Order: sequence, then C-alpha cells, then structure tokens
Amino acid sequence: MVVTLSQQNEKLCVGVLALQGAFIEHVHILKRLPEVAEAILVRTQEQLESVDALIIPGGESTAMALIAERCGLFEPLRKFTRSKPTWGTCAGMILLANEASKTKKGGQQLLGGLDIAVNRNQFGSQVDSFETDLHMSAVLGESAPPFHAVFIRAPIVTALNSEDVQVLAKLEHQVGQTDTETIVAVRQGHLMATAFHPELTPDDRLHSYFVRLAQDYKGKSQDVVTMAN
Repeated sequence: MVVTLSQQNEKLCVGVLALQGAFIEHVHILKRLPEVAEAILVRTQEQLESVDALIIPGGESTAMALIAERCGLFEPLRKFTRSKPTWGTCAGMILLANEASKTKKGGQQLLGGLDIAVNRNQFGSQVDSFETDLHMSAVLGESAPPFHAVFIRAPIVTALNSEDVQVLAKLEHQVGQTDTETIVAVRQGHLMATAFHPELTPDDRLHSYFVRLAQDYKGKSQDVVTMAN
C-alpha cells in the first residue's frame, strides 16, 4: 500500500519533556507550525503515550535522568525513543547518545538509541556560551541561509559508531579548544540530536524539519501496519 497524502500531511501531537530545563520555548515554536495539531508538556507516562513525537530539551542531563527515574518515566522514555521520533537538544543529545564522557562522578543513566559518543560541557561553563552560524544543507537545503545556533554548556559528538548516523551540522570555526568541523547535529532514522538550542532563536526551520520527519515516520508506520493486516 502507498501512503496517502492525507497520512503524510496528518497533523501531529508533539510533546516536550518538561521535567527540567528549557522546555516552554519549544512549545511556543511548535504552536506556530501548521503541521502541529497540539504541543503538550510531558511529565507523565500517560502524557508520553499520547504524543506522536517528542523533544527532549536542553537543561541538566543528569538532573533530567534522576527526575525521570524517580517519577517512573525513565523506562517509558527509553521505550518511546526506540519506536517514535525524538529530538534531543543539548542535554537531550546527551541522553539520546549511547556513550557519554565528562559525566559527573558515578556517571549517569542514558536513554541511548543514537550510535554516537558525546562529550558533556565541551565548551566550559555558562560564561563560555557562544553563538555561531551553521550551514545545514542536509536539513535546510543547499542555498538556504545558515541557522544561527546558540551554544550553552553544550556537548559535542566525538564518535559516530554506525554508518546509519547522518551528520547534519559541523562547527565552521574553531571555538576555544574545539576544532572546526566538530559535529554538533546528527540524525539516525527517527532520532535527531543537536548540541545547540534552536528554541532560543526565532528561526523555526529545525522544528519544522523535525515535525516533517515525524509525519513521514508515522505515515510509513501506518503503511506497515496496514500491509500486515
């Protein structure tokens, strides 16, 4: 069966994990997008199960993992990320990675799913935050204006551990001890991660890209279910 246009263009309910961090800014952007029927804050398993796709925001990855564990949401989140579109920004990138270094003493739990390794807080503390332009041709198109990215205590990708991981963006200038060409955005199937905070700019192109990714994924999933029946 071919996926119908109505399936491909079906509006989605998109959740933003709201345990800690910069979550409300994502909701404000999502509500502007015509492809989004509803944008909700996710704090419970019931809310998680009601959404088609999820954004894990920036914040403190260790704190998010601990809060999720305490409220019984960690394993449901892990299950969700294995089967539904999820986008991790900054701390969310760390949580979606299969490996993380520079963690706090004792380490931290990771949701995993992305075949990458990351360094936490690569650029230093809050005072070392910076902004830079990124040309993201794989996402925005070859001739599109660059995306103005905000980095706050950001991670970086230190290793790609699967050929399935697609690089979406690299630094175009050296920042401190971090070299040009360092990877700061990736996608692997239904999972996406950015080291920066796209919700802190008025540019909604990355949110739109993620929602279209989720629409496509949902349409293909419906197609598989229909064929199986």
